[in-house]
Amino acid sequence: MKKQRPVNLDLTTIKMHPAANASILHRISGVIMVFAIGILLWTLSTSLSSAEGFAQIQDYLDGVFFKFIVLGCLSALTYHILAGVRHLFMDLGHFEELASGNMTAKLVIVLWLVITVIVGVWLW
Repeated sequence: MKKQRPVNLDLTTIKMHPAANASILHRISGVIMVFAIGILLWTLSTSLSSAEGFAQIQDYLDGVFFKFIVLGCLSALTYHILAGVRHLFMDLGHFEELASGNMTAKLVIVLWLVITVIVGVWLW
């Protein structure tokens, strides 16, 4: 028996709610943090290996490209922590309704953007 249900193959017409966007961003920030751990461990290892290694990492930190990488790592960490706290509250039974869930998702995204701007200003 063939099912006669509507099929929407145009993904640009689908409007996701803020909670869905927050959930997707939480997963993306987790993946970014996996790569960030490798970068941060490499910089720590290099800086602790010798005085020359420390000077090399300091030179890297003066460059725009490496500052952008550090900002990305800190931004992903910030978002992941904020969204994780939001999920912990939801696990405790708070903010599970659609309206409150969307409100907390918007709040997390706004806080993340504000903190990222503050960290960016601090780095530069």
